Amino acid sequence: MHTVKSSLVIGALLSCLVTHSPAMADQIVSGHFDQGRRWLEQRNLDLTDSPQEALTQGYILVVGQGLPMAGGGPARQRMTAIRAAEIMAYRRLAEIINGVHVSGQATVRECALESDAVRTAVNGLIRGARKVHEAWDPVDGSAVVFMQVGIHGSDGVAETLYSNYINAAPGRAMLQTAFYTPPVNMPPAASAAKPVVADVLHDGLIIDARALGFQPALINRIFSSKGEALYDPSKISQKILVEQGAGEYTNSIEKARAALEARGAKSPLVVTAVGLKTLADLNVSDEDVLRIYTADQKSNFLASAKVAFVLK
Repeated sequence: MHTVKSSLVIGALLSCLVTHSPAMADQIVSGHFDQGRRWLEQRNLDLTDSPQEALTQGYILVVGQGLPMAGGGPARQRMTAIRAAEIMAYRRLAEIINGVHVSGQATVRECALESDAVRTAVNGLIRGARKVHEAWDPVDGSAVVFMQVGIHGSDGVAETLYSNYINAAPGRAMLQTAFYTPPVNMPPAASAAKPVVADVLHDGLIIDARALGFQPALINRIFSSKGEALYDPSKISQKILVEQGAGEYTNSIEKARAALEARGAKSPLVVTAVGLKTLADLNVSDEDVLRIYTADQKSNFLASAKVAFVLK
């Protein structure tokens, strides 16, 4: 009986929300959203506007806005407005999480359609989101709620997908590919075009993809022109990937260097991607594939995910 009553209340709240236009919603929160904005600034956080931002930020932070049910005293007004705001925040969280690219063309939504385990795990992740801030305006009765989910960490999006999809049969099948093998006899032209300075030991990799429509994902791979995978994060330590991700995402080489330094890489190799194999997979020239492979043989930075992608 209690479950039926709760469902009716939630349904009524959603009905109340959808009858208000976006302009009305903006007007509702204008009186007290400044408090929320200050809360964000104090913690150096930004609201997440897209799945791409979620991966570059390393978290998903959304705001829900709600109105109270009609009637009742201040306590009921506050409770129902906050609950309505929570419902809208959960809806926005689901929208962003479902749009996150897992690898290649596949999104979380597509993986969930394919796997009941993924769907259950993602629903649990959304329900378990942390409410990090709430505000209620007693004058107009409206409320805002901030909800947050991590991309990385033991209870984040990455761990959920690694445990329930990437390391399961469907994910392994999707990510199966041939690994890069260097040529037996390296052509003289390739060896002479960009000689590696003897005293430089590269300990990380920066891929400049600003000229391409590259999509950040939980698994971003790097391929040769023959379709051989030089970097495939799904094959390296899950602990590394869950804690820090498959790479850093920045909009400049300088920021990429700084991001990799935080991962312990002080002298990264910088190369430019030449094309897209998929939205989330990059191609580099055969010459640069060999340079990356040779440098990695000395420093083993790919196994530590010391990789940064520079985006538009």
